[in-house]
Amino acid sequence: MAAHRAVLRRQLQFLRPRAGGAPGQRRAQSTGKIDDKAAKIPAGEETQIPVANNVPTLPFWQRLGPLSRAAEAYARAQRSRPYLTQLCSSLVIYFCADLSAQNISGKDYDSVRTARSLTIGAISAIPSYKWFVFLSQHFNYASHVVSLAVKVVVNQLCFTPVFNSYFFGMQALLAGDDLPQVWERIRRTVPVSFVNSMKLWPAVTAFSFTFIPMEYRSIFAGFIAIGWQTYLTYLNRVAEEEEESKVRDTSSLQMEKASTIG
Repeated sequence: MAAHRAVLRRQLQFLRPRAGGAPGQRRAQSTGKIDDKAAKIPAGEETQIPVANNVPTLPFWQRLGPLSRAAEAYARAQRSRPYLTQLCSSLVIYFCADLSAQNISGKDYDSVRTARSLTIGAISAIPSYKWFVFLSQHFNYASHVVSLAVKVVVNQLCFTPVFNSYFFGMQALLAGDDLPQVWERIRRTVPVSFVNSMKLWPAVTAFSFTFIPMEYRSIFAGFIAIGWQTYLTYLNRVAEEEEESKVRDTSSLQMEKASTIG
């Protein structure tokens, strides 16, 4: 019996909790720092394993590799130096548009025409940028459709005729025409360009204000503007040729009259 009591006493001592706590408790104390951090995480905010259901989808323009990096670099430049970025962008757009228009005309390259286009683009860069910033910050109503419609209408009625008048007027003025000839150039080209702009820019404006973030709107519109400036430059060239032909016809008629009288 004594032997049985000794064995039972050892087993009971083994089962008693020690001064440092049970093995499980000591394990918890040894990892107390981790448990404290885990205790601070609110319920429902535990770290999730990234799977298809909980990973946010990146916008399309951020998944284009080198193009995405170039767009992000442009956006950073736009945020840090907006005026300088707009000036450089405008010069690139007008340069490409002028080269394209001169290539369409089939004539030899004229560097003077390019310099004239770059001057027009440099002057208009900052005012055009300020206009679209103003347009994005105003006419914002509870209905997105109403806001978009008002922005498109205001841009088409206010900005387009003013800009087109400036473009064609400056083309004539820098070419050496006098004020009556400048007005004649505006009268011949602005109505046609305004009607044709209705086929393009309302859709571009609506798409830009709906899907394109603010910092990317300039570069998006810039790609469209290369084609549009090509058209305006070509239209201006056609008007120049018509005016030159009219002047030649007038001169020939005057010479015929002078020879007849003589």
